[in-house]
Amino acid sequence: MSKQQDFVLRTIEERGVKFVRLWFTDVAGTLKSVALAPAEVENAFAEGIGFDGSAIEGLTRAFESDLLAFPDPATFQLLPWRGDVDPTGRMFCDITTPNGEAAVADPRNVLKRTLARAAEQGFTFYTHPEIEFYLLRSSEFGPEGPVPVDRAGYFDNVPGGTAHDFRRQSVSMLEDLGISVEFSHHEAGHGQNEIDLRYADALTTADNIMTFRTVIKEVAIEQGVYATFMPKPFSDQPGSGMHTHLSLFEGDTNAFFDPGETYQLSRTGRQFVAGLLRHAPEITAITNQYVNSYKRLWGGGEAPSFISWGHNNRSALIRVPRYKPSKGQSARVEYRGIDSAANPYLAYSVLLAAGLKGIEEGYELPPEAEDNVWELSEGERRALGFDPLPTSLEHALSVMERSELVAETLGEQVFAYSIRNKRDEVEQYRRQVTPFELNTMLGTV
Repeated sequence: MSKQQDFVLRTIEERGVKFVRLWFTDVAGTLKSVALAPAEVENAFAEGIGFDGSAIEGLTRAFESDLLAFPDPATFQLLPWRGDVDPTGRMFCDITTPNGEAAVADPRNVLKRTLARAAEQGFTFYTHPEIEFYLLRSSEFGPEGPVPVDRAGYFDNVPGGTAHDFRRQSVSMLEDLGISVEFSHHEAGHGQNEIDLRYADALTTADNIMTFRTVIKEVAIEQGVYATFMPKPFSDQPGSGMHTHLSLFEGDTNAFFDPGETYQLSRTGRQFVAGLLRHAPEITAITNQYVNSYKRLWGGGEAPSFISWGHNNRSALIRVPRYKPSKGQSARVEYRGIDSAANPYLAYSVLLAAGLKGIEEGYELPPEAEDNVWELSEGERRALGFDPLPTSLEHALSVMERSELVAETLGEQVFAYSIRNKRDEVEQYRRQVTPFELNTMLGTV
């Protein structure tokens, strides 16, 4: 038994833990959970917990349905919202086949495979997400749509307001779970909030994002409101993104930093950005996986609609932030396309794969966007080479379907399921008769 496993078992006994939840995700990024009695945890470490993988979206096929969930002891934490009455712990799991092979369709394993590719080249991949979401008075809504908890705006301070108390309690709970928070504030939309997690290796960040979503939902229930990570719940308010700062390290050295280069962005960093730009259309169906995601990308509110990069240019898809010259270790790039509803394991996998491809193939970084890309005319954007991102999920899927990079990164099973599942969503959406159609046509034709 490892030291980490022994620590978990001792903590369960010393803290009187009553239940241990084992967490993993399906291909769409929905959190799955099974609760164990404390006496079963040691056996779970040794033999795993068997379950029917064919009942989980995209995880396996019916004729090979038996899978095992092995808890990762390094992810053990007590869930603060369960309190002291029935103390409950949780661990994320790695999914395997009965013969011990990693399950090819386990999203966590997809990311681990991609991180292993980076490690072969000497790189460790770090991520730092800025997660936006809306607080609503209820999950139910009438003809006027959902109702936000306030009508405040960017960085507004609302003394005694729901959002202020909500963020304070959420941050406290995240810190109790060992998830470090850098900032929290009210965002631009009515009822919209943002909480930024401190940078960590990509696997830890993805686990933290899944925990973050659960914490936000739990705190909302406790406070009598509803939290949603839907990319665009309001047509007249900004969408919810998950801008993520990315960096590669070689040992203790930031591979993106070179004091002699423009913006101190190294050749490795420039090639990484070039890879993100070239492959952005192919990966968009993963970083923006819902029909509604494209209402955010093409609905204004500072969403990045065109493929470009810029130094501190918030209209660009990729931003190279300013940082203090003395802090070269903080060199990074910010990918602004990803939204808050993405599966973080798959999204970070394709982002890393695209960047690595740029390094491996020596891609050249195109000229930066110096102007506001949104304010340029279509002809000006075309002349500057600022191509649009896919305009719909259907468009994004048609591009991804031809992508060798995404197919290789996700693996055959996840790739095929993602396309099939999202084409079903497109078909369901296409059949809908929307309020827009009824309002504009019912009484006029």
